[in-house]
Amino acid sequence: MSDNAVDGDEVAHIADLARIDLEEAEVERFTEQFGEILAAFEALDEVPETEREADLTNVMRPDEVRECLTQEEALQNAPDSEAGQFKGPKVS
Repeated sequence: MSDNAVDGDEVAHIADLARIDLEEAEVERFTEQFGEILAAFEALDEVPETEREADLTNVMRPDEVRECLTQEEALQNAPDSEAGQFKGPKVS
């Protein structure tokens, strides 16, 4: 990464677009920090590529019709029910 990847004029321009008033010392500090950030991203280019995992396949089982719970069985452990339905707290 070259040292002049970001210059002070670019930082000042971005700050102006964002309507942020920066002092000259802040422009210099942000210029250096942006350069470090870009250098960190360049380091990612050095990470070796690995083989991709195989694409996922559909592992869903087919639907099967089976006997289900009766209404009474489904409600037997419910803390509260009303008119054959689960009853929960009022949400307002």
